[in-house]
Amino acid sequence: MQLHNFLRHACSFSLCWWLLTGPAHAQTTGKDITAAAQQFLQTLNDSARQQAVFAWDNEERFHWNFVPMPRKGLPIKAMNAQQKAAALRLLKTSTSAEGYRKATSIMAMENVLKALEDRAPDDHYRDPTNYYFSIFGAPGSGQQWGWRLEGHHVSLNFSANNNTLVAATPSFFGSNPGIVPSGPEKGRQILKQEVALAFTLLHSLTREQLQQAMIQTTAPREIITGNKRKAMLLDPPGLAYSQMNPEQQQMLQQLVAVYIDNNTKLMADILLKEVTTAGWNNMHFAWAGATEWGGGHYYRIQNPAILIEYDNTQNNGNHIHTVLRDLKNDFGEDVLREHYAAAHRSH
Repeated sequence: MQLHNFLRHACSFSLCWWLLTGPAHAQTTGKDITAAAQQFLQTLNDSARQQAVFAWDNEERFHWNFVPMPRKGLPIKAMNAQQKAAALRLLKTSTSAEGYRKATSIMAMENVLKALEDRAPDDHYRDPTNYYFSIFGAPGSGQQWGWRLEGHHVSLNFSANNNTLVAATPSFFGSNPGIVPSGPEKGRQILKQEVALAFTLLHSLTREQLQQAMIQTTAPREIITGNKRKAMLLDPPGLAYSQMNPEQQQMLQQLVAVYIDNNTKLMADILLKEVTTAGWNNMHFAWAGATEWGGGHYYRIQNPAILIEYDNTQNNGNHIHTVLRDLKNDFGEDVLREHYAAAHRSH
């Protein structure tokens, strides 16, 4: 009930109504996502469309970030009630229930942060409606298209071919604070599993395993790959999956699933297949920094298919950044490249 009351005061009624009571999740298909994108576009007038829509090959599609900054796209604060409902329906259709919960909770956290930073009521640097929706290309059959939701601590990038979603990365979720330290939301922790499972795995390691996993005693100040267009495997790799006992291997699989399962069931299955094909025995877990909550710490998980980074160093280790990268298919580039090549051969 505290969260319910908080959200009602934090943002406009129509936005909060969808954050709190939007329709239940069902297993969605690429056609469902295409339809949701088309419905969103149908709500836009010419002015809003000019802000929200970009050509498929516009370089803006690759310009992603996760810090407060000027952005292109149509912000929620500029939408009417119908547009907000359609935008959030597109988000709900493109993610799992858990992914939607994280994204909307992070958006609502802007007002918690505004209060913690003691900002004036007319200061909109922290604002749950300052998140931008962008459509790239024309959603529909026979088209390459995509869409993005982005703002402070959220960057979700989706790419589709025809009516099939082919990529949902880069995918970034962050939380500041990681655990709310005071106020009516004290103790709230949006990215709880990303933290708890990682520490459980870390604390299960033997001294020898920990020596292999610990890549440095001080955590990096930020996720190492930042907002690069293309990510790659990082060195040193850390502790190999093959060096873990069965219980530890299961914990690592569960931790990977926390990140993959932010997506729809169909997209999560695609990512899991990529991970399995690349080989669990090629997976590594690396740690840096403090081994308990309250100090700066960092971990990453990687095999030739995916890279996961988690960094928590700001605000005395209470400011989380996480990212999932598909090392071959961020922005759908690998799948769409194959599609272009096949189309070219057919001619």
